[in-house]
Amino acid sequence: MKERVPLISVKNICKSFGTVKACNNINLEIYEGEIHTLLGENGAGKSTLINILSGVYMADRGSITLMGEEIKLSSPKDSIKYGIGTIYQHFKLVDAMTARENIILGQKISFRKMRDVDLKIAELCSKYGIELELDKHVEDMSVGEKQNLEILKVLFRGAKVLILDEPTTVFTPQETEKLFNIMRKMKKAGCAVIFISHKMDEVMKISDRITVLRKGETVKTLIKNETNPKELTELMVGAAIDLSIKKVDAKIGRQILKISNLKVNDDDGTNVIKDISFSVREGEILGIAGIAGSGQRELCEAIAGVRGVKHGEIVFDGEHLEGKNPREFIKRGISLGFIPEDRLGMGLIGTMDMVDNLLLKSYQTEDGILINRKPLAKKALELVKKLDIKTPGINYPIKNLSGGNIQKILLGRELGLKPRLLIMAYPVRGLDITRVILFTI
Repeated sequence: MKERVPLISVKNICKSFGTVKACNNINLEIYEGEIHTLLGENGAGKSTLINILSGVYMADRGSITLMGEEIKLSSPKDSIKYGIGTIYQHFKLVDAMTARENIILGQKISFRKMRDVDLKIAELCSKYGIELELDKHVEDMSVGEKQNLEILKVLFRGAKVLILDEPTTVFTPQETEKLFNIMRKMKKAGCAVIFISHKMDEVMKISDRITVLRKGETVKTLIKNETNPKELTELMVGAAIDLSIKKVDAKIGRQILKISNLKVNDDDGTNVIKDISFSVREGEILGIAGIAGSGQRELCEAIAGVRGVKHGEIVFDGEHLEGKNPREFIKRGISLGFIPEDRLGMGLIGTMDMVDNLLLKSYQTEDGILINRKPLAKKALELVKKLDIKTPGINYPIKNLSGGNIQKILLGRELGLKPRLLIMAYPVRGLDITRVILFTI
């Protein structure tokens, strides 16, 4: 019998950033017509590996073969040429452009051939069950629509290997199932899908095989039907772990936040929060539930002072917040923390390092012209140790870190300020299961 050749094979891949070994002899084989999941804690090497496969980074050592032939990936252009398409946690789309313009961006296509482009896109949409309005601008799209656009973009360029990095983080169950249907159709068409997720139920539902990474090394590859979440978690961590979450008893105190008849508009001016009223007391956790687009983001942003209020009152510890912005909150000593849905667009600045991102919430309280960075540098080092943040250093731009490590920096900063009220939108986005347990205790 003829030996089955992997569509793509990774052998002994190594990559270091300074003293940090992100990948240390990683081995992986992906076959046509399979959905292969990569599992691992934050900092296990998943993001670095997919950046190597995407041509963003070059490996220090090791080889990559495509259908048995060794290939060199020195740029994203090489990756596209060899049929490898990557969809990152943070979409690589141009908001001011339409779906069609994003799909053909960077390609030499004459105006006369636009009809052929539309026919090809329509054919791909029909084949994979993707719904998308080509004339719709990205800035007007939901997260699910942007995801579909990213998939169409790589399929249009002939991708045979699709890498999905935490694609369902902010999805509703319905959106997740639509994505899974697309993945199944790609599998049926002979494509290979590399799926990265921390949601164990999704991993067990959609995977054919699962490879576990730990500390930059390949631990084991398993067939999905021959393993279970407990075994996978133990392989990720390297030891047995209690997956239960123990709720801490807390004394319920006085009312700290009161929302009365609140009305808030979205970015298009549509009223999405309509006469909402509720209150929160000290020691209490209030959950806000609803499908994506129901106004959760706008509600959180209004309370945090980053979105205007059309009508109603937001009273925190006896002080009205409506009409005030985060800068005024800090200057007035209003003890309120915010974990936004868009961590790099609203919570942190990717081009800055850890120290400067910690400084964002404190520099306005400094006396005089000069800012003392030493206490914040010490705080950054403490967070790296306490939250096990994988970074070459506290002065390294955070945009180059994995999504989970970026999320830990944001959570560490806000929790470290010990706010009296903490507003959180998708707070465990990109965190592995052990960190979810840590932050909920």
